[in-house]
Amino acid sequence: MLLAAAFEVGGDAMIRAGIKGRGWALGAAGALTLAAYGVILNLLPMDFSRLLATYVVFFAIVSVVAGKVVFGDQVPASTWIGLAVIVVGGVIIQVGRPS
Repeated sequence: MLLAAAFEVGGDAMIRAGIKGRGWALGAAGALTLAAYGVILNLLPMDFSRLLATYVVFFAIVSVVAGKVVFGDQVPASTWIGLAVIVVGGVIIQVGRPS
């Protein structure tokens, strides 16, 4: 899931850079990277609903950290608190019993 999240965040960052003037080729590479994220994620042997719900945790963590580290975003405390809520939600989903 961490690899898939890195591909999704990276692909989105490439598309964003392409739109902001770095060239259509970078945007196209971003689109291919996003497709790769979908393949990587769906190779995991989990029910679809648990897979995507749990994946949101990884995506959120990678997104916030990439924003701070790679893009120099000022991440407010409210975002870190929200991220903690998402992580708790993912834990609840994973420890819950499947029906």
